Amino acid sequence: MAAEQTAPMTPQVAMTLAAIAATAATPRPSGETVPEQLNRVFLGITRQLADTDLATGADWSLRWLALAPDNANLAYLAADPSSSSFAVVLRGTVGNVTDLLEDLDVGTVVPFTAVGAPSAPVSVSQGAMAAFTQVVSMSSGGVTLVQALTEALAGAAQTPTVYVIGHSLGGCIATMVAPYLQARSWPGATPQFGLCTFAAPTAGGPDFADYVDSLPWIVNARYYNPYDVVPLAWTSLDDAEGWYPAPPGPAANDEVDAVISVIAGLPGPHPYAQPGQAVPLAIDYGRTHDPDFVKSSLADFLGQVAFQHANSTYLGLLGAPDVLAGPVVRALSTNSGEGGTALAVAGSGFGPGAAVDFGPVPGQDLAVSGDGLAISLHAPPGVGVVDVRVTTELGTSAAVPFGRFAYGGPPPVITTGLFPATGPEGTSVTVTGVNFGADAQVFFGTNPAASPQVQPPYEIVVDAPAPSTGFGRPSTVNVTVVSNGYSSPAGPANEFTYLKSSPES
Repeated sequence: MAAEQTAPMTPQVAMTLAAIAATAATPRPSGETVPEQLNRVFLGITRQLADTDLATGADWSLRWLALAPDNANLAYLAADPSSSSFAVVLRGTVGNVTDLLEDLDVGTVVPFTAVGAPSAPVSVSQGAMAAFTQVVSMSSGGVTLVQALTEALAGAAQTPTVYVIGHSLGGCIATMVAPYLQARSWPGATPQFGLCTFAAPTAGGPDFADYVDSLPWIVNARYYNPYDVVPLAWTSLDDAEGWYPAPPGPAANDEVDAVISVIAGLPGPHPYAQPGQAVPLAIDYGRTHDPDFVKSSLADFLGQVAFQHANSTYLGLLGAPDVLAGPVVRALSTNSGEGGTALAVAGSGFGPGAAVDFGPVPGQDLAVSGDGLAISLHAPPGVGVVDVRVTTELGTSAAVPFGRFAYGGPPPVITTGLFPATGPEGTSVTVTGVNFGADAQVFFGTNPAASPQVQPPYEIVVDAPAPSTGFGRPSTVNVTVVSNGYSSPAGPANEFTYLKSSPES
C-alpha cells in the first residue's frame, strides 16, 4: 500500500521552528550547568511553541530536547498530532559569521559512512562531520534523538511525516541528519521525510549533494537570502565582493575583499555543492537592510552580513511573524559605584524569573517592573569594569556600552554620535557622548586630532586630522575618545568618512 501523501509543511512554519531553536542559546554569564541551561531552553521553546501568534500557531509541542555539553549544537523534536507530523530541528554554533564558517574545517573531507555504503564515496567536511556526530550522539536523560523519534513514531496515528529543519549551521547539519534518519528502519509505517534548510552552508561535495538529492523526499528545499554570505559557502563566496548595492551600501572595500578571499580559499582543492532545490527569497535590498551598517568599512560590511543572515530577516522575507524577543538592556541608571549600590536596568523583555549578572556575579534584590521594561536591584560585590546582562528563559541580553558598570572608578566613556560624520580633512566635527573628562583625546582611526575643545562631560569639538592613505587604508574610520583611562567602544554611530577636498575654482 502506497504511503499516504500529505501537504508539505509551509516554509513559514519550518523557518519559525528553526528560529525557535536559537532560544536561550547564550549561557548565563554568571554560569549555569548544562542541565540548568537545558531546563531554561526547554521553558523558552515550550513558551514559543505555545504562542498562537507565530506561524506555528500553537499546533506543535516539544517532545525531546538535547544540548551539547559545549553549547555548540542543540536539537529538539516537536510533534503536530493533528497531521502526524514530526520536526527534528537543529541549531549549530551561535556566533559571528566568520567564526561559523571557519568552524566547518572545510579544508579536510571525510567519508560520510553514517548512511551505510552508497554506490560511490560520499564526502563531507571534517567540521560538518564533527557537528553531525555530536548531534546524533547527544542525549537527554539518557535518550538520544533516534530513540526519541522511535518512540514518537511508534505512537503515530497514521503514516507519519518527519521534517528535518535548520537555519545556518543547523541547516548544514540537517542535510546530514535527514539522510541518516531516512536510512534507518522505523517501527510501524515507514515515515515520509522532508528536508528544509535556511541560510545553510554546504556540508560536502557534489557526490554528497547528488546522494542527498537522489533520496525520496516529500520536500527537499534550500531557502536562501540572495544577500546572505553564508549560503554561498563553499560554492561562490567571491560573489559577495560585489555587494552591497549602493545606495545604500555598504560596498566591499579592499579590507572586505581580502577577508572574503581568505575565507573563500579555506576549502583548498575540495569542490563543494549544495543539495536541495534552491529557493531564493525575494528581497528589495533598498528596504531590507540594516541602515546602521551602510558605510564602506569592514565593520559595516560584517554588520550587514549578520543582519542579512539573521533568523528575523528570514522570517520577514517569508512574511512570517518574528519569534519572541529575548531580553534587551538599553541603559543603567548609574554606571559606577560599589557593591550594594542601588540602580535600575532599563530595557525590554524582562519577565518574571529574570536574572541579572554583573560580569560573572549575580545581582542582588531584584524587582522586575510589571511592564517588563525595568529591573531595580543592588550591585553585588565586585571589581573592575563589567557588562550588566539580563537572562530569561528566552535568552541572555547582549553586552552594550550603556550597560557597563565600573566598580570604584570613573564611569565608562561612551561616544554617541558625530556631527557631521563625513567631510574632508580639517572638517570641524562635534563628538557627543557621556563621561568625557578634561583629559580627553580624540583619534580618527589611528591619527590623533590636534587641540580637542573638550566641554565635559558630553561634547568635544575637533578638526578631522589628515587621513592615512595607501592601499588597504579605508576612507571610513572609527572615531575613538580616550579619557579617564577608557577608550570609547567602536560602533556605527562613531564612524567618520573622509571625502576628497573640493578642487579650488
